Amino acid sequence: MKAQSRYLKNLIAKLEQLEANDEAIEKASIAIAGSLEKDGLIHVFGTGHSHMLAEEMFYRAGGLGSVNPILEEDLMLHKNASRSTELERDAHLASQILGKHKLSKGDIFIIASNSGGNALIEAMANEVRRRGLVLIAITSIQHATSNSARVQGRKLHELADIVIDNLGGVGDATISYAQFREKVGPSSTVLGAAIVNSLSVRAVEILLERGFRPKVFSSSNLMSGDGHNNELIAHLKERILIL
Repeated sequence: MKAQSRYLKNLIAKLEQLEANDEAIEKASIAIAGSLEKDGLIHVFGTGHSHMLAEEMFYRAGGLGSVNPILEEDLMLHKNASRSTELERDAHLASQILGKHKLSKGDIFIIASNSGGNALIEAMANEVRRRGLVLIAITSIQHATSNSARVQGRKLHELADIVIDNLGGVGDATISYAQFREKVGPSSTVLGAAIVNSLSVRAVEILLERGFRPKVFSSSNLMSGDGHNNELIAHLKERILIL
């Protein structure tokens, strides 16, 4: 079987296995719905490639409106990738980063980290807990608990109120070759995107069941899209920095 087929079949299998996380996804969705019902925000943070889950949830056609992505350029990849790896190991950045955002008790905070083991992730988790927000982790339990994982402090899954396992393997990559030492084909972004969108669709369903009309972005490429989205932006722009 060719590598692309092995990779896609592996992703399909893992997507189907995500239903094993149904209890955690349900618990997280209920927490999100409860926060949105009280006009709370859903804050989303990740370093490196994990920051893409914050972008996936934000300003998205068919996505929740009240999402605040915490996007720090120095922790992403487009400015200096190797520097971002250094910075995600600096715990002192946590309070500085969170100080830029309006966090309120009753809000939800999602941290995505495949390894769950960097110093900044641990510090962010501790700071979020100190502020009294519900903390949802999206992480690889297999990697975090592996003897091969880089050892550093407490892991994200040990600190979060709700833990959703992205079912990723150790090191994230999934495809091996007989003649090549390194694995290729990571899974955390695909599975992470599926998880955050699962949270969104279930949270909306819960809110509708309660008779509450949730704020959801429409596509700007629909005739009615701009008008709908502008109303939503006007409601949220004072609390979400990049709207």
